[in-house]
Amino acid sequence: VQLVESGGGLVQPGGSLRLSCVASGFAFRSYFMRWYRQAPGEERELVATITNGGRTTTYAEFVQGRFTISRDNGKNTLYLQMNSLKPDDTAVYYCSVLFGGNTYWGQGTQVTVSS
Repeated sequence: VQLVESGGGLVQPGGSLRLSCVASGFAFRSYFMRWYRQAPGEERELVATITNGGRTTTYAEFVQGRFTISRDNGKNTLYLQMNSLKPDDTAVYYCSVLFGGNTYWGQGTQVTVSS
C-alpha cells in the first residue's frame, strides 16, 4: 500500500488549496478513504471520510461547509478541496486507508495558513 499526498503550501487566510492523494497497492475503489491532519503539538484528528463509491461524505465540525472530500476511482486519487482557510487549519494533512486490518498513512503534506 502506498499513499502519496501533494498540494500543500502557504496560503493567506481566506484562501483555498486542493490536496491530492494518489493510492496504489490495493483496490482503491473498494475502500473508504479519509483525510486527517496534525498540528504541531497536537494529536492527529479526522477531517473527512468518503465511502468507496463516493456517494457519502462526512466531515469534522471544524471544517463543515469549507472543505470537500472527493475521489476519482478511475485515477486512484483522493482529493480535499479546502476553502475559506483559517490559521487554525495549519497542519500536516494525511490521507489514510484501513486495509487488511491495518491503517496506512501517506507521508503528509504541509498546509500553512498565514498572512
